Amino acid sequence: MRHFFSNKNVLITGGLGFIGSNLAHNLITLGAKVTLIDSLIPEYGGNHFNIAGIEDKVKVNISDVRDEYSMRYLVQGQDYLFNLAGQTSHMDSMQDPYTDLEINCHAQLSILEACRKNNPNIKIVFASTRQIYGKPDYLPVDEKHLLRPTDVNGINKMAGEWYHILYNNIYGIRACALRLTNTYGPRMRMKDTRQTFLSIWLRCLIEGKPFEVWEGHQLRDFTYVDDAVHAFLLAASNENSNGKVFNIGGECMISLKDLAKLLVKVNGGGKYSILTFPQDRKKIDIGDYYANYELARTVLGWEPKISLRQGLLRTISFYREYLNQYLLDFQKLNCIKDSVKSIQRILYDDCRDSFHASEVK
Repeated sequence: MRHFFSNKNVLITGGLGFIGSNLAHNLITLGAKVTLIDSLIPEYGGNHFNIAGIEDKVKVNISDVRDEYSMRYLVQGQDYLFNLAGQTSHMDSMQDPYTDLEINCHAQLSILEACRKNNPNIKIVFASTRQIYGKPDYLPVDEKHLLRPTDVNGINKMAGEWYHILYNNIYGIRACALRLTNTYGPRMRMKDTRQTFLSIWLRCLIEGKPFEVWEGHQLRDFTYVDDAVHAFLLAASNENSNGKVFNIGGECMISLKDLAKLLVKVNGGGKYSILTFPQDRKKIDIGDYYANYELARTVLGWEPKISLRQGLLRTISFYREYLNQYLLDFQKLNCIKDSVKSIQRILYDDCRDSFHASEVK
């Protein structure tokens, strides 16, 4: 990996978020020159604490991927683009479909146009999702499975993914996509379920509160974030990935009820309750899902290395130490900062006026 990324210019959209920041930490150790783009919109998981320890080694640009002018400038001179910026909440996409369309679809097309016009030699790896498959016809799900998303987010992510493949096939902009499933680990959003339900389970355990398991018979697989990052690096550094989509899965499948039991055991205690599925969420639930990642194994040489138990242990350990950094209300903090700036401005103006008045005297 060092051979591919040392002294290379790397751009990460969503760089202060969960997977983007973990990717940045790895790339810095590989000697890359990393620029992070993040809008820091409170609902989307960006957090400055995610780059603690490397903040002086990366460039951070607070921009929105919907800003075409910024993207035209930022893609220039970059060797690799890890395109992770997105709206990830399935429920938010149903309640506000237009914003989801702007971020997960329109903005992706704008990014690709910026690359086509300003840096056609860049290599792009796009973060897609297993949600685009919808309810599986068979298990494990491979890349040949029919795509039929069950929510607005899945439809827009599917479009964003295929824009990347289209630009690879038509314009020769090297691009591929990774269909991620239930990625978890340090630096994920913990305030709500916008990234994954697992974050709320973990938060409740650490805070000594019971958590809810809806029904519990659904089968899932989970990818520890280090394994996901490794997949991104392999996809970027392998020319055989161009124009392809890859499933990224976990080392085992498990029911949600058994996952809850495992979490309590790993945590050394905790309680949960089994409840019926809320109707609004049940309508977009995909039922059982776990991935066939044989294509990633064959083409990229990738497979998950971290066991579910080991990954949960690492994650719980991280949040036992840093949970408060992920529960801060950054929106309120920004309001406080704005208020302080306003007060400073008023004081400055008063001092300036007093100075001018004394000059007149």
